Amino acid sequence: MSPNNPSQLQTPTKKRFRTEIEGMRAIAALLVAIYHIWLGNVSGGVDVFFVVSGFLITTSLLGRVQRQGKIDILDFILGLAKRLFPAAFFVLLAVTLASMLWLPQVQWAQTLQEIFASAFYYQNWQLAFNAVDYLAQNNEASPVQHFWAMSIQGQFYLLWPTLVFGLALLMRKLFKLKFKPALTAVLLTVFTLSLTYSIYLTSTNQAFAYFHTFTRVWEFALGGIVAVLNAQVVLKKSISFILGWTGLIAIILCGILLQVSTVFPGYAALWPTLAAIFIILAGNNGGSFGVHKFLSLKPLAKLGNLSYALYLWHWPILVFYFILTDKETVPFLDGLAIIIASIILSYITTNIIEKPVRSIKKETPKWKRGSIVIACMLPVVLTASLWANQISKAEAELANLVENEEYPGALEVFSTNVQEDVPILPTPLQAQNDLPKVYEDNCHQNLADSEVIACEYGTTENQEYTIALVGGSHSAQWLPALEEFAQEEKIKIINYTKSACRFTAEEINAATSESCYEWNKQLIQTLISTNPDLVFTTADVGRKAEVPQGFVQQWEALEKAEIPVFAIRDNAWFEFDVPSCVEEKGEDSLECAQEREKALPSESPFSKLKYVPANVNYVDLTDYLCDEDYCKPVKGNVLVYRDKHHITATYARTMAPILKKELFAVLNK
Repeated sequence: MSPNNPSQLQTPTKKRFRTEIEGMRAIAALLVAIYHIWLGNVSGGVDVFFVVSGFLITTSLLGRVQRQGKIDILDFILGLAKRLFPAAFFVLLAVTLASMLWLPQVQWAQTLQEIFASAFYYQNWQLAFNAVDYLAQNNEASPVQHFWAMSIQGQFYLLWPTLVFGLALLMRKLFKLKFKPALTAVLLTVFTLSLTYSIYLTSTNQAFAYFHTFTRVWEFALGGIVAVLNAQVVLKKSISFILGWTGLIAIILCGILLQVSTVFPGYAALWPTLAAIFIILAGNNGGSFGVHKFLSLKPLAKLGNLSYALYLWHWPILVFYFILTDKETVPFLDGLAIIIASIILSYITTNIIEKPVRSIKKETPKWKRGSIVIACMLPVVLTASLWANQISKAEAELANLVENEEYPGALEVFSTNVQEDVPILPTPLQAQNDLPKVYEDNCHQNLADSEVIACEYGTTENQEYTIALVGGSHSAQWLPALEEFAQEEKIKIINYTKSACRFTAEEINAATSESCYEWNKQLIQTLISTNPDLVFTTADVGRKAEVPQGFVQQWEALEKAEIPVFAIRDNAWFEFDVPSCVEEKGEDSLECAQEREKALPSESPFSKLKYVPANVNYVDLTDYLCDEDYCKPVKGNVLVYRDKHHITATYARTMAPILKKELFAVLNK
């Protein structure tokens, strides 16, 4: 891309290596590591990186336009890739191999998804959608989670030269503006639109906004605006002194004074971004005691050169520290060792892995440079693909499992001789994805939407009975058991379920979202018009001692329509992830069992109801999930739970004969 008359462009800006920016990057990287390691919090250092990236990349692109009158986008992208890819993919390969060795199997599938997302620079979107995905909400932090920031930067590097500079050149052509004013107008527009959207989305869905590319673009644009206008800004020495030190202190205090992870990006992110701008504007004009003197110290400048690799290394080292030591906090000396190890690995990565690729001359043909860049990616993609194949085989083995006497599951109570020394199924690796069909079929409504989705299972034509399965995930988990006998007994199952949304008439509150409330209002009308033979739902909620009044109100509405209700007591809720515990400590460890009285109330919440609608039939199958004293993770060689409180589809199937008996006792009334 190029303007019509390059000679009309302003005189190229004289380049100067900004050692104080290197020092600021070092401080930001150290703050990110320190807050992660010792404070378990977020520092705002990533926002500083975004502003600095916006400043440096805009400066580089502006220089290209001023010198050459155009931007060779492919050449620009290849130049960035040869600087960024070697370190990123070397760390990603090391983390992939370490994950295969040390990561608990229950985290394999999630981590593998994130490795691919990181390799192809969409990790931020992976995490954004996980933030609103009920199934992903209990996921542990993966060793590549921090690549979300790299993904946003990668998307920025593609967006900036094509969109921003393309628009600026177009404006110059259409309106005959000089290039810098045109670019400034575009950057101000991008900044305003993105910041406005960021404030809006952060206020309505902060978890999603945190990882959203377009809620972060304004941070890069802010750096870009300063890059364009910096030459025109001349500050007095005293003002530069104040601005510089104010900026540094603000960056250091940001994570202490603000809950970055819960209020960013929005307007709160103006704190670290403006602080970074203060330092950039102050430059080296603060006199003998200006902040630039401190930030330009050789140790900080050298560490700034390693800051990219330091960011990449510190997080996986911290995650594996927690996994291998089984600690929940990091003692001071251990944290210091993590930082030192990260710096050493960063030095090796920067000087041995990154520099040889970065030193490839610009005159080298693009296809050769492109080949080298792609070669950085291949080991990660191939290793992750082999790992994915291993996981797929494990899941296929579970799907093809034939019921046999070695795996009685819930029917263990009727067996006098359960075979021991049999590997449990599902394995911890398989457990997380041992789900009812509704998830794969997209029949389980998500957290955000209120439309009632209906899917049919079992006998869908000429059925003798129709059962409506309604409620949240604790209702959906019974579908595999119902399916076991639905065909034989000519039962049509209509699934109406939604994530984190019980069958309740409760108004909007902490337990009932707006979408859940609207979904329930539509659902009750759907049930009344459909008129099933039975509505299957949960009777209570885990450890809660009382049946929510909203449950009773829905039952009453069905009573008026003469629709019977099969209300099953909710299962026990554990205080820890069951598959992870079983993998780490073994299926027979009491540490993986939950005392029954702690897992659910000893007195049934349903028994406390003063009024029970006549159409409600209560069923309690707790004795098939728990022993007299403990709720154990494995029964009849079958893993009962896939997380803290959801039953595996495999175990639910073993409950089918028990459930069938209870169900027909109600249907045949």
